[in-house]
Amino acid sequence: MSYLERIQSSGISRRGFVKASAAAAAALSVAGISGCAPNSVEETAEETAGSEQRDLVSGEWKPAACWHNCGGRCANKVLVRDGVAIRQKTDDSHEDSVDYPQQRGCLRGRSQRQQVFSADRLKYPMKRKNWSPDNPQGDLRGKDEWERISWDEAYDYIAQGLQKAKDAYGNRSILLLKGWNSEMTRPLGLFGGFTNFWDTNSYGTWSLTGGKIGFKCLGNQDQTINDRFDLRNCETIVMMAMNPAWSAAGSQMLNYYQAKKAGAKFIVIDPMYSETAAALDAEWLPIRPATDTAFLLGLAYAMLDQDDENELIDWDFLDKCTVGFDADHMPKDAKKNMNFRDYVMGEYDGTPKTPEWASEICGVDAEAIEKLAVTMGKNNKVAFLVSAASARVNDTDNLPQLVMTIGAMGGHIGKSGHMTGTTMHVTSGNGGPALIAAGKDGLPAIENPVDDDINGNEVWDAICDGSYTFTGTGHYDVGEKRDIDIHVIYQCGGNKLQTNIGMGRGIEAYRKVDMVVSHAQFYTTSARYADIVLPISTEWERANGFVGGMLGHKSNREMIQYYERIVDPLYESKSDQDIAMELGEKLGLKREDIYPFDANQQFFNTLASMTVVEEDGKTYVPAVSITQEDIDALGVEGTPQDGKMPYSELREKGVYQVERYEGDNYGYIALEDFCKDPEANPLETPSGKLEIYCQSLADTVNGMGWSEIEPIPTYIEITNGYEAAQKGDYPLQLINPHYLRRAHSAFDNVGWLREAWTNPVFISRKDAEDAGIADGETVLITTANGSSVRNATVTSRIRPGVVAMPHGAWVEVDEETGIDRAGADNYLSPQAPTGQGVSGYNSAICKIEKYTGDQLEADADMPARIPLKDGE
Repeated sequence: MSYLERIQSSGISRRGFVKASAAAAAALSVAGISGCAPNSVEETAEETAGSEQRDLVSGEWKPAACWHNCGGRCANKVLVRDGVAIRQKTDDSHEDSVDYPQQRGCLRGRSQRQQVFSADRLKYPMKRKNWSPDNPQGDLRGKDEWERISWDEAYDYIAQGLQKAKDAYGNRSILLLKGWNSEMTRPLGLFGGFTNFWDTNSYGTWSLTGGKIGFKCLGNQDQTINDRFDLRNCETIVMMAMNPAWSAAGSQMLNYYQAKKAGAKFIVIDPMYSETAAALDAEWLPIRPATDTAFLLGLAYAMLDQDDENELIDWDFLDKCTVGFDADHMPKDAKKNMNFRDYVMGEYDGTPKTPEWASEICGVDAEAIEKLAVTMGKNNKVAFLVSAASARVNDTDNLPQLVMTIGAMGGHIGKSGHMTGTTMHVTSGNGGPALIAAGKDGLPAIENPVDDDINGNEVWDAICDGSYTFTGTGHYDVGEKRDIDIHVIYQCGGNKLQTNIGMGRGIEAYRKVDMVVSHAQFYTTSARYADIVLPISTEWERANGFVGGMLGHKSNREMIQYYERIVDPLYESKSDQDIAMELGEKLGLKREDIYPFDANQQFFNTLASMTVVEEDGKTYVPAVSITQEDIDALGVEGTPQDGKMPYSELREKGVYQVERYEGDNYGYIALEDFCKDPEANPLETPSGKLEIYCQSLADTVNGMGWSEIEPIPTYIEITNGYEAAQKGDYPLQLINPHYLRRAHSAFDNVGWLREAWTNPVFISRKDAEDAGIADGETVLITTANGSSVRNATVTSRIRPGVVAMPHGAWVEVDEETGIDRAGADNYLSPQAPTGQGVSGYNSAICKIEKYTGDQLEADADMPARIPLKDGE
């Protein structure tokens, strides 16, 4: 029975179903409705009259996946009756408290059913009408019409295109653009390999720098801060480039709010007075984007300058735990006679890095920098927290090193009430090892015989121009120029054309190759510019699984989510894993070589290998008890085991959360053992200490060949930064904050969220007045890379000289004008590889002016992207 037939047999009216479940029933209903995408549904009088008879109570509550890459990882449950999703709710597995909080869903998770059952779900495999393997006509990508094809036809086309590229140009000509969980690495690896894609992604320059300088705990950049209970012991919490109220929805803001209730004062350093700053009643230091290095150098000078008077610097910590701060503490591998203190005081370039010097660049008053220096002193309990936003900027390879240095100067590392480092996403405000650790699926790895791996800043140019910088299989080993000839782009497990920087050049690259394949649930940007589109199922339509446990789609350290299949796959959608096996067969591969066992067995292996910490806080034991009956019901091979929670209870709750309380044994102080005894607990650096002078960092970054840095943190003028804005035609700096409407680009098509979050461009009142722009007017934002129109929100909560365009909107390029009408940030941001290959998401410059064309309609009123109507 189809999903539509189950809805009809459940006794729920078509419009009643939409109202009760908030699903876009247009995608599931009769012809004439399926081409529409209403944001709301008004019931007829007849339907309203019978509403009290509808059954919205009976059925089975099932734990459902909330799988997107947002900052929450919250619990989700769906009421299912006769195979139909009726209602949705969030975590109610235990009583809620601040120490043991429920994992409640945010507005995105609560609108998940509008996504799963959306009118714009892709239903069938599609082919671009004017594409064929022998006549690609790539210039029509993004413009062409579509036609429905069968799965067998789709596999034949793709296999033919892959084989043709392999025979004529070799496996290096096949570029796989993948997300974190791309299944296509397995069949393409067995097919002879593929060219890979890499970028520094969310972590920016923390990706390499943190580990090189010894400032990386538990294999993760954001474990250099203490846990949420110790956050309550801080007197002052300094947050730089952080807005967890938007970027880490879920329990993360609760961590900071509890610290505030315990008496902590907050200082926010950010170009915007964010919702986080407002919620925490924070002091605001309105810094210019991409000038954090200048600001921190000025802060270091102020701490040194005022140390005699106020005893700010923890000289004992610097002596025992660091190298490179001054001439008396240089590492043995140093190749240059330079140290941090002398640089700050101007010994090498004649320019002392005074607060006044810093203020000219960063825009923060010198007096505010001097005041903060006193706050950062060793006798105050300070948490110095940064997100990675400030490191997603060109030429900031020394920034994490400088953050660590400031923390070390005040001794704010390795002890209670003191902490320094990056913290973001699901771990925001709560560092430490996973208390419940994810298991493993047991699948053997499949090697990729091709070692080509293109950085995200060069990938589009590499396709268009035929060369790129090879940096080694570990990404940071060499800097070797290589020729490359890409003929196939295979997009799976993400939306790289949308989320990677330099989207305009990306569209050009997509139009150059012979074949583009995209797996997609919706008509995303990557699907729009493809030749073959394969409709994939959502996690609600797949076998049992997990989200969290600090691996893969990680969660906070205290919980892991379990989910089940909610409904059968809609229309002709398939999982990526099924596609990998079926396409593999067309390529002459064996299913059992691609996946030796099925998804159910993979789930069981993961379930059985999950571990949870005992109450001693040290010993890990099996997390889940599994009976022979459970094994039989799953239809898998395995052995019963004893664990802390019965599998039946996990199924009922949908979340496994370790209960926390004050004084438990689960607390975490980052780098505590090292700071107490550096000799007995050395770090993984050449010196065994935190490296303020780091020769290996400079050698690695400089060897990559994009730009050069010094072994100590120094000021580098940012590519497309503040200084560039003062010199040319683009006087404003452009940043792209995360936004509650989306998780990166996911959810951008959901009507509820489009109504709630309008996706404007934020502009300061002064800049708006200078440009003659009124609040709500449509404006044109232009960079050297392209133009976009948005409706302006004029505000005093952003500093002059800065405009903010939220990250992740699905681009809508007018082919005649080249102007994007959706506010797609990456359409405006340039590819400019520097240092360790960081994408400069927050280093772009622009101009803004009134738009002379038609005023932009509200996003919620725009038609849904539906490439094929019923019957086509």
